Amino acid sequence: METIYDITVKDNQGKTTSLAEYQGDVLLIVNTAIKCGLAPQYEDLQDLYNQYQEEGFVVLDFPSNQFLQSPESNEETTEHCTQNYGTTFPRFDKVNVNGQEASPLYKHLKEQQRGLFGKAIKWNFTKFLVDREGKVVERYAPTVNPKEIEEDIQNLL
Repeated sequence: METIYDITVKDNQGKTTSLAEYQGDVLLIVNTAIKCGLAPQYEDLQDLYNQYQEEGFVVLDFPSNQFLQSPESNEETTEHCTQNYGTTFPRFDKVNVNGQEASPLYKHLKEQQRGLFGKAIKWNFTKFLVDREGKVVERYAPTVNPKEIEEDIQNLL
């Protein structure tokens, strides 16, 4: 069976990167969009990253325009997030999270943790929590604030 560490993605510069780079870390993988009403969650994601990165916690940001709220280039997205939310966690190339063109990462995440309405991602800021062994242990709805899952993160650290 494929693990999350077997998957490669493109970073926000277009460079192919293996998720094996994050082996041993606790990951929070989030599909984002800067024009989404939930974009202020970037602040809480950054707060969690600041607080727990020394313990091996990493937020992985995967912008997606599948809900038509992130038409910007990777550079514009990064600039916006840095200036408006002070984000420093890893950001990757835009991905599709649903459909035939869904990224292998999101196909894997959805297989491991189905949502309330099945596998489909319903909106931006759906969050997947991955333990140090690469197991997808939880999926959180877009409306769940990152601060609400802090205890789950602490339990995995």
